[in-house]
Amino acid sequence: MKILVAEDNDVNQLLIRKMLEKMGHDVNIVKNGQEAVDAALKNNYDIIFMDIQMPVLNGIEATEEILKKLGTAPPIIAVTANVFEEDKQKCIRAGMKDHIGKPFRAEDLQSAIKTYVK
Repeated sequence: MKILVAEDNDVNQLLIRKMLEKMGHDVNIVKNGQEAVDAALKNNYDIIFMDIQMPVLNGIEATEEILKKLGTAPPIIAVTANVFEEDKQKCIRAGMKDHIGKPFRAEDLQSAIKTYVK
């Protein structure tokens, strides 16, 4: 599977890359919301994992932009330290399919992939 990860933290980038590559996926990592929008418009991803607090465009803004420009986008899953119910609802209202809290586990990522990629 081809997966886009939008994450500005170097440690989290390394961790999520290792987890997803160990599952056999092709992973592309970007460091901010604008790079996520640009990558989503240029490539056909099966799923996008999106941090919420990033520079340039945050994850909510990037999600809204991707959906506006693509119309039909791959499932976008929030991966964030913002774990309150109001944070999850904000992500869902922006068009994300689900919300994974940090710290995340490989099982969380795998579950999202199995649930949202057909």
